[in-house]
Amino acid sequence: MKIKLFYFARLKETLKYSTEDLDLPDDALTVLKLKAYLAKRGDVWGQMLMGKLKIRAAINHELVDDNAPIADGDEVAFFPPVTGG
Repeated sequence: MKIKLFYFARLKETLKYSTEDLDLPDDALTVLKLKAYLAKRGDVWGQMLMGKLKIRAAINHELVDDNAPIADGDEVAFFPPVTGG
């Protein structure tokens, strides 16, 4: 399975990635499983994706929760929570 990942705001700055193409195993994949997979890259990845910071996700430009399934060819975006008024 091949997906395209996008990282925004503090994630982009901290992880030093803005986008990447990623080949993944074909087994069932959710946003949470993808975060856990990426967290294995190292401490900073784990802290940003699986730590205390609540990371939001979108699949193909639609906000989703951690249980949302990811399919071959999807675009997945990660971004920190946004506050404002």
